[in-house]
Amino acid sequence: MNRLVSALRPDSFTLMIVATVGLASVVPASGALVPLLDTAVKASVMALFFLHGARLAREAVLQAIGHWRLQLSILGLTYLLFPSIALLTGPLGSRLLEPTLYLGFVFLCCLPSTVQSSIAFTSVGRGNVPAAACAASASNLLGIVVTPLLTGLLLARQGQVTFGAMGSIVVLLLLPFVAGQVARHWLGDWVSRRRLLLTTVDRGAILLMIYAAFGKAVEAGVWQRVSVADLGLVVVASIVLLATVLVLAVFVARRLGFSREDEVAIVFCGSMKSLVTGMPMANVLFPGAQAGILVIPMIVFHQVQLLACAVLARRYGNRTSAPRAE
Repeated sequence: MNRLVSALRPDSFTLMIVATVGLASVVPASGALVPLLDTAVKASVMALFFLHGARLAREAVLQAIGHWRLQLSILGLTYLLFPSIALLTGPLGSRLLEPTLYLGFVFLCCLPSTVQSSIAFTSVGRGNVPAAACAASASNLLGIVVTPLLTGLLLARQGQVTFGAMGSIVVLLLLPFVAGQVARHWLGDWVSRRRLLLTTVDRGAILLMIYAAFGKAVEAGVWQRVSVADLGLVVVASIVLLATVLVLAVFVARRLGFSREDEVAIVFCGSMKSLVTGMPMANVLFPGAQAGILVIPMIVFHQVQLLACAVLARRYGNRTSAPRAE
């Protein structure tokens, strides 16, 4: 019972997200604060991706080529399986969910994998941690380009995303990331030693973006459009989506004959979605008021994947004997 309560207890970051949503609902930015907040959001996005570029070792991506079957399996789950589920369930999802919430699920399915969480859960499950690190890094690197393209393709018919938004992606995300990679020669060691700084920038930028997006959504009447029943459906849909991908990830790993350690890496890297990458992209690709509603599935899925994968990682770890893990 204690383990169950511990697993279900939300982490501090989730509590901060909930508090930020509450603050934006009660005291949204207005008047002259809006352009200042927009500028701060753009600056935080650029700083976030600059530091990601400075932190990501080129060797981590290059090493991914060595275990290409595992890497392709994870990328297939991330960028083929998730979008395929979004397409196949589109007719049902668009009827059951509020339209912008449904768009949020489509966008969620196009996001890259997480980095920190997928590696951490792979480690807890005694899986192939180096492969997980390579896969998560490669997924996020590709996501800067692949996620906007996939989102544009899936939502182009609905006129929600235009390929003109690629210019903003290049300026706010890709160029800072490339600049960080160039600066890694001088800043790499310094950045690697300051994990607390990176975590603070990551979380601070996300909370700032959530506050800005939700504030605009509140001004546009988000809580008149999204009901408690809608939020309940988002939770159920997130659970069903994650469960489907987890089952298929295990099936793929075992069907292709991967080892238990590789299976753990495939399951966690292939089933998780990155809130750190998703929030900046949502703010770039979608109008402010729409982004405030659209990120709700992403925030809910973030908590669902943490809870489910924490339990699953412990089960994987308990099944693997200590000598084999060594």
